[in-house]
Amino acid sequence: MKFLADPPRFLFFTGKGGVGKTSVACASAIELAERGRRVLLVSTDPASNIGQVFGLTIGNTVTPIGAIAGLSALEIDPEQAADAYRERIIAPVRGLLPERELASIAEGLSGSCTTEVASFDEFTNLLTDDGLLTTYDHIVFDTAPTGHTIRLLQLPGSWTEFLDAGKGDPSCLGPLSGLDKHKAVYAAAVAALADPERTRLVLVARAQASALTEIERTHAELAQIGIRGSYVVINGVLPASAGTEPIAVAVRNRESAALTGIPAAIAALPRDILELKAGNMMGIDALRTLFRTDRDGPGQLHAVVDVPDAPLGQFVDELEQTGHGLILCMGKGGVGKTTIAVALAVALAERGHAVHLTTTDPAAHLVETLHGSLPGLRVSRIDPDEAIRDYREHVMATKGKNLDADGRAALAEDLLSPCTDEVAVFRQFSQAVHESRHEFVVVDTAPTGHTLLLLDATGSYHREIARQMGDGMAFVTPLMRLQDPALTKVLLVTLAETTPVLEAEGLQQDLQRAGIQPWGWVVNNSIAAAHPETPFLQARAASEATQIDIVVARADRVAIVPLLADEPIGVDRLAALTALATVS
Repeated sequence: MKFLADPPRFLFFTGKGGVGKTSVACASAIELAERGRRVLLVSTDPASNIGQVFGLTIGNTVTPIGAIAGLSALEIDPEQAADAYRERIIAPVRGLLPERELASIAEGLSGSCTTEVASFDEFTNLLTDDGLLTTYDHIVFDTAPTGHTIRLLQLPGSWTEFLDAGKGDPSCLGPLSGLDKHKAVYAAAVAALADPERTRLVLVARAQASALTEIERTHAELAQIGIRGSYVVINGVLPASAGTEPIAVAVRNRESAALTGIPAAIAALPRDILELKAGNMMGIDALRTLFRTDRDGPGQLHAVVDVPDAPLGQFVDELEQTGHGLILCMGKGGVGKTTIAVALAVALAERGHAVHLTTTDPAAHLVETLHGSLPGLRVSRIDPDEAIRDYREHVMATKGKNLDADGRAALAEDLLSPCTDEVAVFRQFSQAVHESRHEFVVVDTAPTGHTLLLLDATGSYHREIARQMGDGMAFVTPLMRLQDPALTKVLLVTLAETTPVLEAEGLQQDLQRAGIQPWGWVVNNSIAAAHPETPFLQARAASEATQIDIVVARADRVAIVPLLADEPIGVDRLAALTALATVS
């Protein structure tokens, strides 16, 4: 493996959801430990399942992996990290500021953006802790820092002044003065990330155009802030041992085309290709096989998996009964949310309904997936750059109107926060929510973390309106419309794989805490639902059974979409997707 040749102290694994990032990180940690190195494996992913992978309870304390000498693991708990982070920010000013201002700061530090920054804060300590650096030869991170989080920590400006009422409001970072003592730690962490002698960034993808485009974007974004030294791992490529049945040939051809068209910026990077395995990467023995090439594959046929008869078309039958409404497709990146959203929009439009199909995902490809037009179907995109620009101009013209030069400078800097990005997108999202009272609005949402930030903005707006209106006034906010099951239907899209299902479960819990009950789940690209005939694909189908059972137990409604020989691109194929049954 090129990416494990002469590795530096820190290895970060990043990529779209569902590409096998955790499996690659865990297998790498095992490989390094079995070379005689002392290794700490760290997950900063809210949906971390490294404990499941190793069959242990790990949590937020360093836990030795008993079966592998020299290997320990740690899962950073985002909520605990956020609690500690809030206290660290508020403690220095408690007693100095009025309770009302402290409550305002705490409110500003209550969202998912703060949770993400708090997790970053935790692993910056891992990058700079002298004790850890002498204890371990390598620290392997499952889920690298995102570019916008690092940019946030590199914001210029004063680290020594309060952002009080005269200087603008606190951001998700809290008052910058509260962070001043951490400035040196952050600077040292960013320097370590930018030093290829100390840090190697491993971009994990599948042999799919969307996943490759995603790592190209990540590579470019991180390069802009000085983080280089990247390697590419293409995971889960269908091996020759998968056989020659039509679906295997079609998948292999699609993967070959994607790799042939790999974006130029990442084509030049060192690259490794890992074959798809017949079974799940659960347990140490399975992980040891990830970097091996299996020439023969499973040698016997497996029992046919009993997949529920749950066609996507049944969802359309039920969704159209109200004649209008908001349909939100949510889930990890890479699970096919865009395809499902476009397929539902096409089906509703073909039944004569007015449909507005839109997306909050910067990486979405609605037009490419639709690949045509249809009467009654309007397609748009909530452009984050445009929304952010308009919002910043609005705030500076209103809130910043009466501030002095220093105050306007501080407010302008605060508006560079990623939290601002989500609030700006929320304003346009609210318009789509309003439209759903008169027509169908189908929204392809951004990957899970960004969706939660958007919901945080929706909740914050609701609380502010409720505070201003008081008990005697009637009002309706976007959050209240999202909580109305007669108007809003949330679909959780997943794959029949451990990590996507875990993250969808976590998203369902987050939605339920916000008073939103998911309407249904869609299991996409199911090999089991395609009824494979060769031993390799039957083994893969058998590995899906447990995850499908979990989804059926969690969901009010389930649709299962089989893996198709032809990609569902274009109106005709998308229409066929909602007419497809899951059993023959």
